[in-house]
Amino acid sequence: MGIMARKQPDQVEYDVSDDDNLYSTRSHSSARRYQPPIEHDTLDDPLLPRGTMIRRRSRGLTNADGTTRAIAIPTVEVEQRRQRFPMLPILIGMLVMALLVYGLSSFSSWWRIHQDDTQFGRPRTFQLDAVVGHTDSPANPTHFIFLNLNRHIEIIELPGGDSAHARIYPGPVLFGDGQDLTPVTAEIRDVNGDGKPDIIIHIQDQQLVFINDGTQFRPLRPGEHVKL
Repeated sequence: MGIMARKQPDQVEYDVSDDDNLYSTRSHSSARRYQPPIEHDTLDDPLLPRGTMIRRRSRGLTNADGTTRAIAIPTVEVEQRRQRFPMLPILIGMLVMALLVYGLSSFSSWWRIHQDDTQFGRPRTFQLDAVVGHTDSPANPTHFIFLNLNRHIEIIELPGGDSAHARIYPGPVLFGDGQDLTPVTAEIRDVNGDGKPDIIIHIQDQQLVFINDGTQFRPLRPGEHVKL
């Protein structure tokens, strides 16, 4: 007697002994000859649905005393093979890359601000001394302070280093987020060829010119030609 394997809930039981195609009959005889099934890998059988359980017919062997004993053929279970796309590792890799890019960008911005804090302080301040002909001399040069005060650019002149005669020249107003931390630098150089040193203010990639008229500085007028 064959041994029937326990069926799984999602499997179909298929008994090869019930298949009439395995038996060949002769036209002039009532006997049927058993034709054993061809052994092959049931996992690759295109005729069987996935999840099919095959119960093979038990075979009998004759003992020495003429009795027959049955040998059970083990049940072959066709397992459904599934290939899963590795979505989880890809999602984790994308998340790590995004965090890395964000971290590098934040660190770069922080490092730039840290360097500006070290060099220009808060509010952003730049200072220099120069002889510009305003009651000054090489021994007592004029002191200039360039200040970014809450996005308002201010130029403070101390002629000959004397704060009692200080002059303040208002500059432009900066707009945009973080512009209160924009450094302002300057240089003293004659840009119109009249022999008097002028002021050139650098704000990021822009330049602002103040012309020296001999007693003080004034903004550049429209149409004036300067050599920067």
